[in-house]
Amino acid sequence: MLVLLTLLTAACTAEQGGTPFAAPRISSPPSADLGPSTKVRAVVDGRTVELADGTRARISLLAEPSSCAAPAALEFATKTLLDKEVRVSSITPGEVSLVLQDGADYALLAVKNGVLRTTGVDGGPLIEAETKAAQAKLGLWAQDCPTSTAPQSPAPTSTSTTTTPPPPPPPPCVVVYRVTNEWTGAFQAQVTVRNVSGALVDGWTLRWRFADGQTVAQMWNGTVSQAGGDVTVKNAGYNALILAGGSVEIGFNGSVTGPNSVPGSFTLNGTTCTAG
Repeated sequence: MLVLLTLLTAACTAEQGGTPFAAPRISSPPSADLGPSTKVRAVVDGRTVELADGTRARISLLAEPSSCAAPAALEFATKTLLDKEVRVSSITPGEVSLVLQDGADYALLAVKNGVLRTTGVDGGPLIEAETKAAQAKLGLWAQDCPTSTAPQSPAPTSTSTTTTPPPPPPPPCVVVYRVTNEWTGAFQAQVTVRNVSGALVDGWTLRWRFADGQTVAQMWNGTVSQAGGDVTVKNAGYNALILAGGSVEIGFNGSVTGPNSVPGSFTLNGTTCTAG
C-alpha cells in the first residue's frame, strides 16, 4: 500500500510539470475614492467655473452675490481657482463641490472670507462661518451695499399715458409689545422684534413713544434711555445680530399712574416696523 501511494504522488507531480501550484494571493482593498482631479480652466463668476473637460458647473451651497459684491467674488474665485488643480468631491446635474489641493473646500473658504453668502443649509460649518464673517465685517459685510439677494420686482407696465407707482416695500421688521403682568402703579412688559427684511441686521436701535406717562424702571436684553415719553433701546453686547427671519426679545419693568396703553408705532434703526 505504501508503494502504491508513492507511485500515485509521483504521477500527479509529473502531470503538473513537477512544480506544485502556488497558493492564490488575496489583494488588499482599494483606497477610498477622493474624486477625480481636474483643473479649472475658466472662472465665469464667484460661484461658476469651467473645468478642463469643458464642463461648466455652479459650485453648490453658495448664494448669488448682489451686483456690487459680484466683482469682489469674481476676483476671489479667479485668484483661488483659475488654472488650479481641484478635486470634484461630489457632483449633481449642473452643480459641483470643489476641494483644493490643500484639502480646503472652496465654498467654505469663500464664506469664511466674507466673499459670498451660503444658501440651502440650516446649520453647520457654513452657517457658523457666515456668522463669524458678518461679525468681523469681512468682505461683502464691510461694503456699503445690500447683502441680500432677493429678486427685484419688474417695473410696472401700462398701456395708458399714466403710470401707477409701484407699492411701497413692506416694513423690514415686526414688533410685538405685550404687557405680561400689571399691578397698582407698575407693570411688566415683553417686546419681541422680528427681522423680516431678508438681510442680516448687525446692531440695532428700537424706539417707541409712551402715551400715558409710563416710564421704564428696569430692562433686560437691552440698554434703555428715556426722554419724556420717548423710549430708546439699544442692543446688548451679546444680541447685536438678528439673522434674516430671526428675532430678539427684550423685557422690562415699568411704572404707570393711570392708563397703560400699548405704543402705537415702533422704529428699528430708523425704519418703521409693523406693530404685531
